Amino acid sequence: MRVTPADIPDVLLVEPAVHGDERGFFVEAWHSGRYAKAGIAGPFVQDNHSRSLRSTLRGLHYQLERPQGKLIRVTSGEIFDVAVDLRRSSPTFGRSVARVLSEANHWQLWVPPGFAHGFYVLSESADVLYKCTDFHIGQDDRTLRWDDPTLAIPWPVPAGVRPILSARDAAAPPLDDAPTYP
Repeated sequence: MRVTPADIPDVLLVEPAVHGDERGFFVEAWHSGRYAKAGIAGPFVQDNHSRSLRSTLRGLHYQLERPQGKLIRVTSGEIFDVAVDLRRSSPTFGRSVARVLSEANHWQLWVPPGFAHGFYVLSESADVLYKCTDFHIGQDDRTLRWDDPTLAIPWPVPAGVRPILSARDAAAPPLDDAPTYP
């Protein structure tokens, strides 16, 4: 397994060892000792699985009072995955990190607490699995406007295509109007 800090060093790209042969492949998707040594200790309390169709954009989501760290991976399809630093005391506040995660590359993205997370589906559909360091609390759930020019996220949305958004994501506030972390 290789772990590389992203442009924002708290966000980590995990490239697990893939053992393949004519039968298929084997990947160790989580090992508490190895991941803890790499800076991803958990503890994880909830696993989530979403399936989304092409052009779906989910996010940018975060919990304010009970921030969640998330270890993201794709088991089917391909996504453009994004983490946005919402820690006002951080020198990287308002900056984002983005990576393409897919069933082919087996990569994982560690999004630490204090970040908003979202993704855009590049394939016909995508299954996204992620481990969370805290439980989902509906009344604590927040969303940030995905296309806020202040964030300047280079979403790979083709010209003439409108992402498929939930009503909540479509009505999300920009960074300047959103509650953030100290």
